[in-house]
Formats: sequence, C-alpha cells, structure tokens
Amino acid sequence: MLFALILSMALVAMDTTIVATAVPQVVADLGGFAQIGWVFSVYMLAQTVTIPVYGKLADQYGRKPVLVFGISLFLLGSLLSALSWNMLALIVFRAIQGFGAGSIGATVNTVAGDIYSVQERGRIQGYLSSVWGISAVTAPALGGAFAEYLTWRWIFLVNLPIGLLALGLIVRLLHEDVERRRHRIDFAGAALVLVSASLLILGLLQGGTAWAWGSAPSIATFALAFATAVAVILVERRAAEPILPLHLWTRRLPAGSYAATLTAGLMVIGLSIYLPNWAQQVLGLDAVAAGFALAAMSITWPTASALSARLYMRVGFRNTALVGTAFAVSSGVVFSLLSVTSPVWQAVLGSALMGAGMGLIVSPLLVGLQSTVGWDERGTVTGGAMFARYLGQSLGAAVFGAVTNSVLRGHEGDPPAVAMNAATHATFVGILAAAIATALILVFVVPRDFRARADGEPIT
Repeated sequence: MLFALILSMALVAMDTTIVATAVPQVVADLGGFAQIGWVFSVYMLAQTVTIPVYGKLADQYGRKPVLVFGISLFLLGSLLSALSWNMLALIVFRAIQGFGAGSIGATVNTVAGDIYSVQERGRIQGYLSSVWGISAVTAPALGGAFAEYLTWRWIFLVNLPIGLLALGLIVRLLHEDVERRRHRIDFAGAALVLVSASLLILGLLQGGTAWAWGSAPSIATFALAFATAVAVILVERRAAEPILPLHLWTRRLPAGSYAATLTAGLMVIGLSIYLPNWAQQVLGLDAVAAGFALAAMSITWPTASALSARLYMRVGFRNTALVGTAFAVSSGVVFSLLSVTSPVWQAVLGSALMGAGMGLIVSPLLVGLQSTVGWDERGTVTGGAMFARYLGQSLGAAVFGAVTNSVLRGHEGDPPAVAMNAATHATFVGILAAAIATALILVFVVPRDFRARADGEPIT
C-alpha cells in the first residue's frame, strides 16, 4: 500500500515543477507567451482551494472513493493537457489537473494516518517527503529532456502509466470499513470556501505582476475574499456537517499548528524560488549546480522526517517542532550572512539546515494533529494542514516577490550581481523572520500536550 501512496504523491510532486523547463517549447508550439504564467498559477490555485472540501468528503464517504476520483480526474487533465491545441486549452486542462491534485495531496496523507501507527507515521512521512525532494531535482530535468528529444506533450503523458498503476493498487489494496449513513453535504459552505480561497490566492498570485498591490483590481479581489470569508463563518456556524469546522481554526492546538505549518510553507517557497536564482546570478553557477545547492534541503528533509518519530515519542510533537525551528533559524542566519563572495558550501549548509528543520516541523505537527482525532475527522484535520501549507507557499511567493522587486528598483544602476544579492538578502532575512515567528507560535499558541485523542490516551 505504501508504494501506491508514493506513486500517487509522485503525480502531484512531479507536475509542480516538470513544466518549467519546457516553457520555450510549449510557447513555440501553442503561442500565448503572455498567458504562460497561468499554466502554473491555475494548477496551484485549483489544487489549494479544493483541499478542505476533499478532506471533509473523505471523512463522510471514505478515503478510497475520494482518492480514486482525484487520481482519475488528474489523469484526465493530464491526457487533455497533452492534447492541447492552444494556450487557453492548456490552462483549462491544467485546472482540471489541479482539481484532481487537491484530492491526492490531502487524501494520501490521511490514508497514511489511518493505516500506520503514531510510531510509524514519522517514517512514512519521510518516504512521502522524499518523493517531493526527488521530484524537485529530477522533474525539471525530465521535463527538459522530453521537450528537447521527444515533445513537451510527454510531460503530461508520462503521468498516465504512473497514475494507472497507482489507481490499480489503490482499488485492489485499500480496504476500509466506512459507516454507511446519510450525510448532509454542505454545498453552500463548500462553494463559499472555494470562492473565498480562490480570491485570496488569486490576489496573492497576481498582485505585483498582473496589477499593482494598491490598484483597484487588487483591492477589489482582497475585499471580495474577505467578504466571502465572513460569509463562510456565518454559514459554517449553522451547517449540520460543515466543510470547514470552525473549531479547527479557533482552538489553540489546531489553529496554532496550522499557523506554524503556514509559516513553514512560506519559508520553503522563499528558498525554493530565490536560492537557485541567487546561486546563478550572484555566484555565476550554471542551472544544474544551482539546483544541487537547493537539493541539500531535499535530502535532509525526508531524513529528518523519518527520524522525527524517535524524538516526538520522547519529548512530544510540539517540542520536536521547536527543535525543528532551531534548525530553521540557524538556516536563516546562514543565508542572511551570504554575500557576493560567499563560498557555495555556505548556501548548501543553509539548505541542509532548512531541510532538517522542515522535517522536524511539518511531519510532527501533522502526525500530532492526526493523533488527536478519530477516523471521522482525520481527513478534515489533514486537509486543513495541507491547505495551510499551500496557502503559506502562495503568501510567500507574493510577499518575497514584492520585496525582491522593491529592492531591485532601489539598486538600479548597480552591477547585476550586487543588485540581485541585495534583493535576495532581503528575502533571506524574511525567511529568518518567518522561522522566528514559527518558534513564537509554537511556544505561545500550540499547547505542549496533544491530548484530545479519540481514545483518551494523552500524547505529549
């Protein structure tokens, strides 16, 4: 069953980055260079906003039908993307892929929480994290190879055999005893959650690029996002089976864990975007060498995640995450000290420290949250954590992008390496601030004891 979960996660992880290196070939074939950013944005948007809905449906109707539906929808989107005849079609079909990916990302982690014990889940999260690490290194190279030697359409066609194998294994091996009863689907809440989250992420993705942050479209987008968020609260208070139970966002344990997961996502996206760019523009490394500077994080993250169980079974989930923030803060300090004359090993060290920190923050908080609820809430809790992580990545991309552009404008006329180093330094300081904020959230918001487990057994 673990192999099926890994294959399913690989679908989502690969398609996050595999398209990037094939952009020139895609544009040459389909045209529409001005819209190419939407090929990435619409996938992230569709994936993120649907996660809470899939999490709730997995609690109501079981993980298997939700996961089978998600993989099937993802494969349909992949096939249609490969058959795209223009850029608009590709964008629409990437959205379909994203809608399927939202189910996969949340439900795979929920299934892992169902079938493995608390002691085993750290190791399992290590395996699942390694998929993201390996994909971050191999997917861009694979996408470039397809575009160069075959056709860019194979970027999407390669998903079909992987996904069909995963689908077959899940249908055959995943067995669950779901209590059959009539559920009241919260259609109004689901619609409002989708609209509110879509508007928020759209505003974050487009701000500073498609329109200025203080422009009328930006203000209107965030105002509508806020208004629909208020409507979500009003509707969910009265819903019999709310898509987004409000207690998950008001109690200290889940709310604090989600906040720390959000800031962790912010740190990861900041490093993923700007470290390779800094290595190329400032140190003069080629793309492959710059990618390996980031790859250190992809190695230490799953390693720390796999070892985290030994720590959280002794000192608790919250304290394990605090150890992770010590690594993250150390990483932020290392990156903040980078200069135009810094050796590459300093960047590699910072990347390795950040990976260790993420493995000790993200996995223990997720496993801890899953351990505080029974089967019928685990999908919703897991979906909330995954939503927080992706929302943090969208927020980080927007904030760090705005900071970088602002610093670059202030260094017009300076040598490119000096200007880029100054801009990236500001981003690295922001990552350090996010690491410190994560530690403060864990200390002052998240309780030390994760006690609310369904069987009443305290988990510290």
